[in-house]
Amino acid sequence: MRIRPVRRAELPLLQDIERAAGEPFRAFGMAAIADDEPPPLGVLEEYARAGRCWVAAEGPDDRPVGYLLADRVDGAAHVEQVSVTPAAARRGVGRALIAHLADRAVAEGLDALTLTTFASVPWNAPYYERIGFRTLAADEVGEGLREIRAREAEHGLDRWPRVCMRRELPARPGA
Repeated sequence: MRIRPVRRAELPLLQDIERAAGEPFRAFGMAAIADDEPPPLGVLEEYARAGRCWVAAEGPDDRPVGYLLADRVDGAAHVEQVSVTPAAARRGVGRALIAHLADRAVAEGLDALTLTTFASVPWNAPYYERIGFRTLAADEVGEGLREIRAREAEHGLDRWPRVCMRRELPARPGA
């Protein structure tokens, strides 16, 4: 597996990955999440142009099996989206994408990663806890994360409990 920037021609594949990654939500009683449309190509292209979209690619054709979109929120590197095709699940693909973002964040002098996720879905908050994230208390949530949560609520995601999470990062070497 190789983590690399997405190629423009691969953007439609990211939508396919997102749709496939959403399917397990259906069996968890969250059909609305499974049916949610992936980010539009224009949005994915903006992330790619800004250097904030990476893929985990594998095989002789270097085909993406997962991707991560990142923003900067409240002074931290924010995992806007991370999705892995079910065929590549449980092989460390998501963990590798998040580790790549963490390395970039440290190099940029950022001290944390953040994300928002479903509290009770096993491959969401419980998974992120296993890789070093912690759930933020209400008084720890910054303005940027509050804005993201408000948009998520407008989109109907609050039908299921959601949390904001943070993972501290080591200081940049030599800092």
